Amino acid sequence: MIQLIVGEEGKGKTKHLLEKVNTDVKEATGNIVFLDRGSKHMFELNNKVRLINVSEYDFASNSEFIGFIYGIISQDHDLQQMYIDGLMKLAKLSKDSFEDVVKRLGAISEKFGFDIIVSASIDASELSDDLKKLVIVSL
Repeated sequence: MIQLIVGEEGKGKTKHLLEKVNTDVKEATGNIVFLDRGSKHMFELNNKVRLINVSEYDFASNSEFIGFIYGIISQDHDLQQMYIDGLMKLAKLSKDSFEDVVKRLGAISEKFGFDIIVSASIDASELSDDLKKLVIVSL
């Protein structure tokens, strides 16, 4: 399952994402991964959450980002949840490619049996009806 936290930049999406991960980790039986563009949220995350600083990797395409996700999955057979903060910037996506990548992530989460929660700087009104169904927070 994939869920979206969307809204304009600077509206507090990361705060909602951090609250969700720190709440969910209390009930987690598997591993939780948090993908971010830096390490500044390291001390805001529960120590059971694995923070991956994605800025250390340079994605040239959407496919490379998806390959990176597959790499994480291949190394963690107990993966329960993956949080992605700022998907648009993290994966260098345009609004045109956003839906395709979200759908691919959704298919990956279904195939491998873990949840993906994504924050993205995009307004809910710009999403297709399919993606609007995935929104849990719109700011």
